Amino acid sequence: MRIGLIYDVFNRYPWRADDPPDADAEYEPEETVAVLERAVQHLGHEPVRVGTAFDLRDRLAEGLTIDAAINIAEGAHSRNREAYAPILLEMAGIPCLGSDALTLSMSLDKAWTKDLAAAADVPTPPYRVYSRAQAIEPDDLPAFPLFVKPRYEGTSKGITAQSRVETVAALREQVRQITTAYRQDALVEGFVAGGGEFTVAVVGNDPPDALPVLQRAVETTTGIGLHALEHRGAPAGDWEYTLGGTLEPALEAQLQRDALRIYEKLECKDFARADFRVDADGRPWLLEINPLPTFAPDGTFAIIAELMHRDYDAFLAERIECGLDRVSP
Repeated sequence: MRIGLIYDVFNRYPWRADDPPDADAEYEPEETVAVLERAVQHLGHEPVRVGTAFDLRDRLAEGLTIDAAINIAEGAHSRNREAYAPILLEMAGIPCLGSDALTLSMSLDKAWTKDLAAAADVPTPPYRVYSRAQAIEPDDLPAFPLFVKPRYEGTSKGITAQSRVETVAALREQVRQITTAYRQDALVEGFVAGGGEFTVAVVGNDPPDALPVLQRAVETTTGIGLHALEHRGAPAGDWEYTLGGTLEPALEAQLQRDALRIYEKLECKDFARADFRVDADGRPWLLEINPLPTFAPDGTFAIIAELMHRDYDAFLAERIECGLDRVSP
């Protein structure tokens, strides 16, 4: 089979003059595309580098022929950006691995995801959405401390040490910064502290499977996940960190159950990653789910493969084969 690879890499980001410095944080290094190529070849198929969703559009018009596609393209400048490639592939009748356009758009919206999580019995911190700082009513807020982030972004875009706020004045300033720099709503939610931060990779279908849970380091002063402070384009800092909790077997089982619930509620397919915080009483709270996770050689899936003593190319090839089995007639 000819398997098309749809992707965005750092040097292809369509920068605008007023974009924030971390605008391309969700894009991938060339190494991610290379590892996908090797995984496809491991299965005996031919990988075809297509490029961005816009490259896909143009090459389809030129007569591109592929039997299926793997999409990791994030797009830019729209809350529907992750849906560009899946929609084009659907219109062309080409099977696509991973979640469909609707799931990708829904999950990119952190507010709608939280509503669906609540409907699936998955606890998520109480939240508010603001399009401007002036709309904040001090009497209509979850309890402080609060956390402020863009509504339609991923890979910790927009998050700094100041994202955790303790006062109404600080909240208004952070909402103003987010709505101005990212030209979208700010999502404000209760800050969960005391029990650490964790991520759960989910793979497969009918039924899906939750992989071993990974614990993330948190910065000691703010309690914010260290990965969120050190992402591409973020201000540099000399951070000290701790694990901030203990991954006991009962907690891991609960995190996996909650990850599977939101995965199925959003009708995710083939692969996703769910992020959680745990409070001082040991209760997990969903932060978000990402059905378009990175497959970078230093990312979550690669770390899990290493912990399982698996060759990453072969491990990723199994995930691709599972997706191909789902979409094949």
